[in-house]
Formats: sequence, structure tokens, C-alpha cells
Amino acid sequence: MEVTTRLFGKIDIADDKIITLENGIIGFPDLRRFTIIFDSEKDEEKSILWFQSMDEPQFAMPVLVPNYIIPDYNPTVNDELLAPLGKLDETNTYVLVTVKVPQRIEDMTINLKAPIIINTDTLLGAQIIVEDEDALVRFPVYEILKAAKEKGGA
Repeated sequence: MEVTTRLFGKIDIADDKIITLENGIIGFPDLRRFTIIFDSEKDEEKSILWFQSMDEPQFAMPVLVPNYIIPDYNPTVNDELLAPLGKLDETNTYVLVTVKVPQRIEDMTINLKAPIIINTDTLLGAQIIVEDEDALVRFPVYEILKAAKEKGGA
């Protein structure tokens, strides 16, 4: 599928790289097909990725793998919410969290309360609200990313 995006220009995405979220994402229920775009020069697990909509090419949001920031991130999720994705295990579960980059980059945060869970076998995903009371909607990450970059990790 070929689309012209706001951030990346014209891109061609293979069908086997398109992830379907039946209920869309929070705030954008009509956006259901996405792909993940990352900087091939960097380690994709340790850098900001882009969750690019295939339904609305002008829409892309920054995301990252939360375990890079919080190695033991393992949110409590109602199994019923994940059932439509198919059988999930540690080999086919890919978790992303959205990144908020405000005007002051030092105030950058990630949303640990509403991760995007993807089954890499079925290419089905869902953005869900986790049950953990301590999961923050705005978890500060700038200093963590900065320290990792200085060590050569990002």
C-alpha cells in the first residue's frame, strides 16, 4: 500500500506490516490501520518510533517500547480485552506506549496507563486501559532517554 504521509513523504508499506486495531485508538476510533516506522540507523527498541495511520496519512504519533524505560513494565490487563487479538505469549506480544512531546522537550512523557498491545502473529492490536492504579498517564522520560543517549544506548 502506498501513502503520502506528512512526516515521511511517500512510503510503500507491505500488507504484512499493517496492524489493525478494530476499535481504533483513544480519541481516534475511526483510525484502525497502522504501521510502525522507525529509524533504521538506531536500535528500534531504544528509540522513538512512529505509529503511522494508514487510514489518515497525515496522522502519526510517537511511540516507544516501554520496557526500555521501565524494564519490568508488565501491566495488569483484563484478559477479555486482549482475547480479540488471538493467543498472546512472550514471543508474539509487542507493547508500545504513546509519547507526548510538549513545547519544552524536558517535559516529555509516556502514557503507561493506555498501552498499545500488538499480536505480531495476527497483526491485530488494541489500545487498552490497564488496571494498575499506579500506571501513570504522564510518566516523565526525558532524563531517562538523555542518560541512555549519553551512555550510547539511544
